[in-house]
Amino acid sequence: MKLSIIIPAYNEELRLPKTLSDYAGFFIARYGDDVELIVVINHCSDGTEGIALAAAQTHPQIKVVVEPSRIGKGGAVEMGMRMAKGDLVGFVDADGATPPTAFFQLLENMGDAGCIIGSRWIEGAVVSPRQPFLRRLASRILNKIVVHGMFGLQVRDSQCGAKLFRKDVLERVLPESTEPGWAFDIDLLCRVKRLGYDIREVPIEWHHVPGNPTTFMLMSIQMLASVLRVKRALSRSQGKGL
Repeated sequence: MKLSIIIPAYNEELRLPKTLSDYAGFFIARYGDDVELIVVINHCSDGTEGIALAAAQTHPQIKVVVEPSRIGKGGAVEMGMRMAKGDLVGFVDADGATPPTAFFQLLENMGDAGCIIGSRWIEGAVVSPRQPFLRRLASRILNKIVVHGMFGLQVRDSQCGAKLFRKDVLERVLPESTEPGWAFDIDLLCRVKRLGYDIREVPIEWHHVPGNPTTFMLMSIQMLASVLRVKRALSRSQGKGL
């Protein structure tokens, strides 16, 4: 199988239908049975599960995993990655902020990199509408102080929800990855870098889609806690020579 795309979903009954329809239509038309869309339903209390299951009835390439316990976005993505059968394994947010044509550009530019990530903050990116000032400020602070300063990752947008990995790279990274929270992207990228693989960053087309069930303040607090857990985990594994 060529491609696996994981879509983590937490209470996304309003935004998931269009995302699934768009991604299924685009990628199944190109890859047929060589693509799978893995929707990981995480601790949902709305109609997300029913929507995903109905889509799977129409498209057998859609696989649905239901996890009733709260495992976080990182935990949901990791669960999907461990199940994935594709030679290339990526993930996108359920809100559809990254259209399928934009995700396709990751495949087109993958080359021999270990992973490729979309970026909203490099030349050529298309972001609409412009994000609120506080979110842009928080993103810049996170990138400069945390991503560059604490972890030494030379990427501009570690948190964009569009990333693609080679399966053989993930097989080496996932056994050590332990972070279920918002900084799981940083954890994955640090481990990919530590193994010596190239991380490629390309401009992405990204559209803000309202309806995120998590407030900005709560997300910021959760992000801080997640970053600290990642820092501790990476320090411990480095001490073991990993």
